[in-house]
Amino acid sequence: MDELNRQIVEHLLKDGRATYQEVGNAVGLSAPAVKRRVDLMLARGEITGFTVHVKPAAMGWTLEGYVEIFCDGIVSPAVLRRELSPIPEVVRVATVTGDADAIVHVVAPDMASIERTVERIRNASHIVKTRTSLVMSRVVDRPEA
Repeated sequence: MDELNRQIVEHLLKDGRATYQEVGNAVGLSAPAVKRRVDLMLARGEITGFTVHVKPAAMGWTLEGYVEIFCDGIVSPAVLRRELSPIPEVVRVATVTGDADAIVHVVAPDMASIERTVERIRNASHIVKTRTSLVMSRVVDRPEA
């Protein structure tokens, strides 16, 4: 990705609804030139989509947490994806270094839902232990880069 494309992406990360003209003004290109570059980045998979960021509480998700999972033996990311993706409260799963094998970001409307979600995670194959931390407040919350 060249420097102009990086600038375009940085601008879109700040405001995903910006027009091509607005982005062009910010990076020194015409609107059609920005569109061509964005289309190429989409085609190459460098930009994977556009989305909206919502405060979890606005959707009724008043609780969020992180569940560390510990597996029995080696479990592939594909197995984790297959088993954890169907759980609607799971918003993100990442394999990690350290004691845990992966960490699962969950959001839910209430404590009972969090408890059911953690139980569903525990019931996935190869998971022998979990450790859950609930979020008290978000201190820094940037759009993903």
